Amino acid sequence: MRDETVKHKHTNSLISERSPYLLQHAHNPVNWLSWSPEAFTKAKREGKPVFLSIGYS
Repeated sequence: MRDETVKHKHTNSLISERSPYLLQHAHNPVNWLSWSPEAFTKAKREGKPVFLSIGYS
């Protein structure tokens, strides 16, 4: 269970995800985006590469 009262220095868009794996990274200082058409549209619009993480092995 997440403690909503904890203050974090960083919060990215993964905070709204339901996946426990993605939620682990919701307070990283990187603005991670989940796999979605919006993520690819944003990367294309900003001329940025897409880095794909398939999790831990």
